[in-house]
Amino acid sequence: MDGLHIGNDETFIEKFIQGETNLSLIARGDGAEIMVQNIEKDKHFFIEPGESNELMEFFYILEGKIKFKIDEEEKILSKNEYFYVHELKDTIKLKSLENVKLLYITTKPVFHYLSENINDLINLSKKSQEKDMYTHNHGYRVQQYSIEIANKLDLSDDMVERIAYASLFHDIGKINVPDEILKKPSSLTKEEFDEIKKHPADGAKLVEKTYFKELSRVINEHHEKIDGSGYPQGLKGEEICLEARIISIADSFDAMTSDRPYRKGMTPSQALAEIKKYAGIHYDKKLVKIFANILYKNEGVK
Repeated sequence: MDGLHIGNDETFIEKFIQGETNLSLIARGDGAEIMVQNIEKDKHFFIEPGESNELMEFFYILEGKIKFKIDEEEKILSKNEYFYVHELKDTIKLKSLENVKLLYITTKPVFHYLSENINDLINLSKKSQEKDMYTHNHGYRVQQYSIEIANKLDLSDDMVERIAYASLFHDIGKINVPDEILKKPSSLTKEEFDEIKKHPADGAKLVEKTYFKELSRVINEHHEKIDGSGYPQGLKGEEICLEARIISIADSFDAMTSDRPYRKGMTPSQALAEIKKYAGIHYDKKLVKIFANILYKNEGVK
């Protein structure tokens, strides 16, 4: 029948996958969009203010549970409950307590924005990791550690979101590093390491061209060190933005515990001991303490 459209779980106009989250556009018309969003357990996600005051976003929980805060009060919503936002002023940070399935309806098109702006960077990030076969899923692991540190600091949802995306894309500049250097099965020469050291600035330039241009400073500073011995600018202490100081610890820990062709990865305890050794020298001392407490609580690492 003309005008009648029937579908099922496998029917969609377009699908967008970002790590453990996927978003399926199932219907659109007159500017409105209807989507189904699946989010794996224990993942953080964000709802941002729209560019138009006319935008309303409606979320109905088909499966699972989510958690967020309203005026410092924690709220948990479950299956068959819903919420919506209209004229939202600040970013909302949410967490999936179980595998979650949402019916997501907007009065203005957002799917194209989500898929275009994020997916391009996701794909570029994946390509940069594929160039280096020993960093598979490195960005996602750094993201999880970085968000956990950020959550202990009671930061604004806007800042946590910035940390979440910057940590995911922090090594995106490695796309410009020659394969023979990234895949070299032995230690790097000074000249080769100088090539590696270009990746923070290259990554910052790549995101400057996108909606996520506010991430450029964070990405550019994630290899700076408290004593000024880092790169590319040799910044010291609080000259390094907080987001980059957080990502630096998460990045170093994951790198230390990953196997390389010329060395076996450290155990989590060994890597944590190395990070503690350089607390106040390479890493922010307060953040190292927070990270150590997270590892002990979550994984029994000490």
